[in-house]
Amino acid sequence: MKIAFKVAILTLIIVLFVFLNLTPVSSKVKNAIYLLSTPVQKWFFKTGAKISDFFETISEIKNLKIENEELKLRSQELIAQNLILKELKTENEILRKSLEIGLEKEFKLILVETIGKDISQDFLLINKGSKDGLSKNLPVITQQKTLVGKITEVYENFSKVMLLTDKESSFDAEIPEKGIYGVVKGRGNFKLFLDLIPQDKEIKEGDLVVTSSLGGVFPRGILVGEIKEIKKSDVELFQKAEIQPALDIKELKFLFVILEW
Repeated sequence: MKIAFKVAILTLIIVLFVFLNLTPVSSKVKNAIYLLSTPVQKWFFKTGAKISDFFETISEIKNLKIENEELKLRSQELIAQNLILKELKTENEILRKSLEIGLEKEFKLILVETIGKDISQDFLLINKGSKDGLSKNLPVITQQKTLVGKITEVYENFSKVMLLTDKESSFDAEIPEKGIYGVVKGRGNFKLFLDLIPQDKEIKEGDLVVTSSLGGVFPRGILVGEIKEIKKSDVELFQKAEIQPALDIKELKFLFVILEW
């Protein structure tokens, strides 16, 4: 009701002003009318100013929202750039360490990144494939020259790496300090054994096991792990031992694929 009354008053004032401007009314009459309508005009002027301020505030809020969105996008861009720089720094550090231990003198290498892990299946997925020159059966090692496994599937941009602990994994190895040879076999679930060790050969816990050049699966001298437990039986022709793998599955972020050796 009040709103309707105010609207009616405003309409009346507007009509009155139009009438005063369009009809020949004396200046004294106009002055009197303006004087009488001044309180009402002031009220409408203040109300109009408040409404104008209200819409200006809404406009400012919208502008601030747009600015905030732009700042968020810029912040995200900076975070992404920072992550890229950190990745490059890490890669450079890994390459520097590989130079220190002379890996580049022994092998032709390519640096790859692990992008997926399936520990239950003893497999890794790496970020390079056939377009990068990778092919099946190429060895994969860490920057510390520790054996990871070999490539078993190659795609254009990715490759699948079978860990040395996979049930299908088998390769020749040796205990170099003692000249003892055997065959390393994966048992799955990150378990590994050295088998076919002659009964007359003495091995002990802590002995290091490295790859052998026999069989041509891997180059010689890559660290596999150390003897964890010896399993010997008088009724069997050979003894075997459980190996503690040298690689840390949690640290398999950046790896090397050996292209040539």
